[in-house]
Amino acid sequence: MRRPPVRFATLDRRTLLTGAAALGLSATAAACGSSEPAVDENGRVRLRLAVDDPASAELGGFYQALATGLYEARGLNVQLVRPGFGQDVPRALASGNAELGLATDSFTPLRLVQEGAPVKAVAAFFQKSPRALISHPEPVPAAAQPAPRASLRIQVADADRDTLWPWLRARSGFTDDQLADYDLDAYVDDPRTVILGHVTREPLLIPQADGPPPQVRLLAEDGFAAYGALVLAPNAFARDNDEALRAFIAASVEGWAAYIEGDPEPAHALIRRANRGMTQNQLDQARDVLRNAAIVTGDDPSTRIGSMSADRWRTFYESASQAGVFPAGLDWQQAFTSDYLSPAVAPAPAS
Repeated sequence: MRRPPVRFATLDRRTLLTGAAALGLSATAAACGSSEPAVDENGRVRLRLAVDDPASAELGGFYQALATGLYEARGLNVQLVRPGFGQDVPRALASGNAELGLATDSFTPLRLVQEGAPVKAVAAFFQKSPRALISHPEPVPAAAQPAPRASLRIQVADADRDTLWPWLRARSGFTDDQLADYDLDAYVDDPRTVILGHVTREPLLIPQADGPPPQVRLLAEDGFAAYGALVLAPNAFARDNDEALRAFIAASVEGWAAYIEGDPEPAHALIRRANRGMTQNQLDQARDVLRNAAIVTGDDPSTRIGSMSADRWRTFYESASQAGVFPAGLDWQQAFTSDYLSPAVAPAPAS
């Protein structure tokens, strides 16, 4: 048996550098010995999965596994926790405030490799990134057609300006002169404004702000190869808690499959309890988006929930490196491992 989980948040570069340094120091101490798992009064291994956002459909599979006893059946006591004040994922990992973390996309594991932090992605529960360009009813042209984009203004959140924005700029023909601050009301008022957002968020919020139903184009359609909802595990935790980590991933795979293909109400009941501002209508719409866009399952029927491939990671790293996000020569293979996926989930060896 092993020990507990860690958490993830959207990080700017300064925060990530500080947290990565802390992780490097904690790794030195961890390497000197193993750690025993924390257990509850029933002997179940306690695992805390740190998540950046409030409870929502984007966490539905984890809540489904909680609600239907999938973790408990594997001898786990799992909690979804959010960072405390002044905390972020690297600090939570380094301080032991969580054992596992949830990363929004593939940028974070690679950034942690760049800074020498001993953490890997061990499963990917979104086979497609939910990131998208959200525009007014006239569709946004594909990235290969930059000319019609010249007069657009694009709202980009601060957290995306060192990572996702350089990638998009390199692929689309957008320029820094077109950047605008994220402001939903400003978007509604200006038909030439586009949001770099999330397929499960802004399309649901814009009609509530009296805007017309938007056009949505997933960045995956333009070659954005990032995974999403990546479970992060510190190397020392994975080393010392192999059994518990495998059990957590297996139960989460079952939870996501049940949430997407079965009755989501067990998860939704827990989500509504954890997030009083979340309505049933929002949950239903967001889950429909996750299903219809194949965010969790991917487009290939042979793809297993949670799986990752080296070829896909290579493609993402090369595109991000070409955009200047990461240096050439980064050991990108240190960002992930499929060692803790069950044989039913693990992909075939990379070509």
